[in-house]
Amino acid sequence: MWRVRRPSSHPNQSGPPFNALAARRLRAALTMGPEHVAHGMRVSYGLPYVTADLVRAWERGTTSPGSHELTALAGVLWCSPGELIGRPQTLREHRVARGLAPEDVARAVGVALQAYLRMEETDGWRGTDRQSAALADVLGLTLPDFVTVTGRDGKLAELLSSAVTTRWQGYARPIAKVAPLDRRVLENVLQVLHQDYQGRMAATLGWGGGSGDSGAAGRDFLDRIVEHFWAAVERHP
Repeated sequence: MWRVRRPSSHPNQSGPPFNALAARRLRAALTMGPEHVAHGMRVSYGLPYVTADLVRAWERGTTSPGSHELTALAGVLWCSPGELIGRPQTLREHRVARGLAPEDVARAVGVALQAYLRMEETDGWRGTDRQSAALADVLGLTLPDFVTVTGRDGKLAELLSSAVTTRWQGYARPIAKVAPLDRRVLENVLQVLHQDYQGRMAATLGWGGGSGDSGAAGRDFLDRIVEHFWAAVERHP
């Protein structure tokens, strides 16, 4: 278990994305009041500073619980920490959503604890391929999550933008190194994205929109290219 610590003067800076509505609904389903939740966190989890007003503040979204508080809150509400947070984005948020201590993840992936903590703090995963596979397994990461957590979103967006604006065939292999998909799936998805982008540009020009409108349409598509990519992967049979 994690050691219980009083939150810092800036508790929201390190906390995971908290789902205030989910916390309120779970509490109501248990017919508990904020004072009951606060009492449980004080007595069962050793958090003497938690009051009913603090629980209400969490549920209103005016502040968010830190990692230790989130774990305790989940325990009192008989749910997993993952049920109380929004979609995780960072390595740390995925770990917290799984209810794992840093030591658990570091041991599972085979890295020193301090090295792992530095990766969390800097949002910079630097593990080997074997360690990356172990990380995906212990945190239950989907491929899109894995790409985001390992800091590859920017590179993926750059490669995809080049693929749809030029000849996509030349980018299949570099993209596969960033997002390791089945080659047939990847090539089909790149072809679809390329046709989609080029079709939007041609249609805009065909409507007499001029270069300004076509440029805006193209920029909008490219700004969301990673989102389009994963959506196309999901739709692929």
